[in-house]
Formats: sequence, structure tokens, C-alpha cells
Amino acid sequence: MTETIAGYGYGTAGRSPVTMKDLEELRASVLFGPEDEKALRLAGDVLEDQVEDVLDVWYGFVGANPHLLASFSTPGGQPVGEYLDRVRARFGQWILDTCRRPYDRQWLDYQHEMGRRHTSLGKNRADAADAASHVPMRHVIALIYPITATVRPFLERKGHAPEQVEAMFQAWFKSVVLQIALWTRAYADVREW
Repeated sequence: MTETIAGYGYGTAGRSPVTMKDLEELRASVLFGPEDEKALRLAGDVLEDQVEDVLDVWYGFVGANPHLLASFSTPGGQPVGEYLDRVRARFGQWILDTCRRPYDRQWLDYQHEMGRRHTSLGKNRADAADAASHVPMRHVIALIYPITATVRPFLERKGHAPEQVEAMFQAWFKSVVLQIALWTRAYADVREW
């Protein structure tokens, strides 16, 4: 059974097998609380008109690393431009959703779909792309650092006090770790996750 995840850029997705209790435990594990939610909302305001610039940095990084670009390339090694463009649009929305969406059941289902779309169960299906069959989980996890470190200069650009920038940065970092932990559920044996 699938349901529409309105406003998330995904037509349909199944319900996440992760419970709200699991989510609360993960939030506690990364020290993600109400102050982080507040800081992320501010980060959303700061990043909103910089999304394309952030994506330029991230896509530059992926494009400069053949092992990462391979996830967006044909089995023969040719990057699939149309697929990269579609993913870029969703990635831009993900930046804003990370900052602005409530971390509720609908958001949890969205995370489940995002994780699934990185695995051989869902990659390429939405776009009918002829690209690699999955994104290796090791790369998804390793990308926590560049996706976090490279956002800081963008958070600093609007003249907020250093402590506000630090709060936004730490909230972003916690959220990225939280989301990647949720995405790994699609890769992992249920008993081990």
C-alpha cells in the first residue's frame, strides 16, 4: 500500500517501518531537540535564495569524484544528464524540507522513500533512468561530512551572529546524521538495524 506524500516531490511512498518511538530515540541519540528545530527554520530562511549555489558546490564535488558520479552514470560510465537534473531539483527541495518540515509521520515516510531510492529496490525507477543500480551505502554515509561542512559558508552569508550560525550549523549536522541513519534502514537487515 502506498500513499501520497504531499509536497515532498515524491508521488507515492510506502509507510516507513520505523516507528515514531524509533524516531524519538534517534533524535535523542543525535541530541536533536526543539532548539535545533528553531535553528533549522532560521537556516531555511538563510538558505532559501542560495539553494542553487549550494547545489553547484555539491554537484561540483560529486562531478570531481568519479566514484560518486558513477551513481548517476550509465553502466558504461556516461553521466545521465537528464537524471542528474531531476535529482538536482529534488536535492534542492530536500535542503528546504530538512529545514522546514516537521519531523512527523509524513516526514518519516518521506525519509523511508529517500532511503529506498538510494538502494537497488528503488533507484532509477521514478525517472526510468539507465544509471547505476544503487548508491553504495558507504558513500551515502561518507557524504555526511561534505554535505555538512560545505553548508557553513552559506549559513554565514546573511550576517547572523556567530552563535546563531553555529546553532544553525549544528542543527543541520544533527539533521543530516538523523536522516542518513533513517535512510540506512532501506539497506539494512531488519534485525540488525
